[in-house]
Amino acid sequence: MKSLAEFLFTAAMLRRTPRSGLQFLGSGRESVAEHVFQTILTGYVLVKLELAEGNPVDETRVLKLCLLHDLLESRTGDLNYVNKKYLEVDAKAALEDMCRPLFFGEEVAALIEEFEARTTPESRLAADADQLALMVLLREESDLGNRQAEKWMVVAGQRLLTESGRRLALGLQEGDWTSWWFTKDSNDWWVRGE
Repeated sequence: MKSLAEFLFTAAMLRRTPRSGLQFLGSGRESVAEHVFQTILTGYVLVKLELAEGNPVDETRVLKLCLLHDLLESRTGDLNYVNKKYLEVDAKAALEDMCRPLFFGEEVAALIEEFEARTTPESRLAADADQLALMVLLREESDLGNRQAEKWMVVAGQRLLTESGRRLALGLQEGDWTSWWFTKDSNDWWVRGE
């Protein structure tokens, strides 16, 4: 049980691990755990889009890939694109150290490696979910006045690998992060509380 507890403690570190790239955006705050949550929800939406179009995809596998995709950052920290230009992380050693004590460690390692390889339909959807989760945050930052967020949206959109991901990205780019709760129809509620 000790190794399982330590695995959970490892994962809990993601709540305290900031997404480091936002320092270059100049606004916004998010932990890796918050990002992972948004990625899982986004992956769920992408799977539903694929299934609705008749494309067979393993929903559970996509969700597992989304859940685990940044788990190594509990050990390595979140290296943004500027950091990665100058620093190297021994991700293999981190993965081995994390998975070795787990009786299901081979599965965790295989899923993380699959996500990184982006060769399966499920890993490509999970990779898109990762970028689209960033785009959700960027839409919010843009709508709050950060002009740099729009530039980042373009780059994140160029990283997308699937047609479903690209279509969802258009919805995010055209949307307003307040549109789900602050609409013309709700104006009476905001003025008079009714």
